[in-house]
Amino acid sequence: MSWKPPMSPEKLKQILEAHKLWVETEGKQGASANLSGANLSWFSLIDANLSRADLRDANLSEAKLSGADFSGADLSEANLIWANLSLANLSRADLSGANLSRADLRDANLIGADLSEANLTGARPSGANLSLVNLSLANLSGVNWSGANLTEANLTDANLSDANLSGANLSHAKLAGGWKIVRDED
Repeated sequence: MSWKPPMSPEKLKQILEAHKLWVETEGKQGASANLSGANLSWFSLIDANLSRADLRDANLSEAKLSGADFSGADLSEANLIWANLSLANLSRADLSGANLSRADLRDANLIGADLSEANLTGARPSGANLSLVNLSLANLSGVNWSGANLTEANLTDANLSDANLSGANLSHAKLAGGWKIVRDED
């Protein structure tokens, strides 16, 4: 991945304003945000509206994204290492192949999101709603899922080594594909 130089705050503000108008007018005015490949590392986008935006392959590492709306956005292959996504709306977002290692996903809404082949190593999803999410082939090692809702989630062939699933809601989750959960005995 090769990201562009960091975007100027002024340029980002223009894009966000045009996108907000695009969302509010259902595409009749403004422009959908195209931040594909953008370098937004360390940026603060708290409570920003980026629903249905194109953020493919964007660098959002260590960005402050709490409360932001990414519903229906394309974040495939995005770098979200150490990003703060607490309380963010990521429902129906495409996060396939994204790197969310060590990301803060506390109380985030990920209903119906695609996280197939994503890296969530060490992520913190406590209290997050991941119902109907696709986590097939995802790396979920070392994740503490306590308090997370994984109802009807697809965990086929996911890597759950050293993951803590105690207290997670796994009702009707798809656990096929040959992996198993092993608990170490004290």
